[in-house]
Amino acid sequence: MRKHISMTVECPHCLSSLMDEKVQLSGHPSVKLNVVSVEDRGTINLCSVYECFDHVSSLEIKEGEIVDFYCPHCNKELLVNEECKLCGAPMVSFVLRVGGRVTICSRRGCSNHYVAFNDLSTELAKFYEHYGD
Repeated sequence: MRKHISMTVECPHCLSSLMDEKVQLSGHPSVKLNVVSVEDRGTINLCSVYECFDHVSSLEIKEGEIVDFYCPHCNKELLVNEECKLCGAPMVSFVLRVGGRVTICSRRGCSNHYVAFNDLSTELAKFYEHYGD
């Protein structure tokens, strides 16, 4: 049986939690962000379970559209200086509470995402301690 890992993330700027207990996706708190599209601005809640792409949004985001993501607390953009290796869109990053980062593509419909650790041995040990069996 495959274990589902729900990531707890924070803003890389203000370190405030991005978790939204009120909006649950796949049975876990979601990641709440402010988003700006070409036509509108609003909020989006992303599923916090790794490999789950479920989300709910207050605005319509068209397939293939690139949106800007912002922290709902400090309103700083979450963009990192990296392009998606699959589609060329900008990448967006959050800090994992246990150490490391989760990075996702900003294009709706692109599935590129990954987890990275700065200090591999220490942060990976914390990750397994928190999420392991």
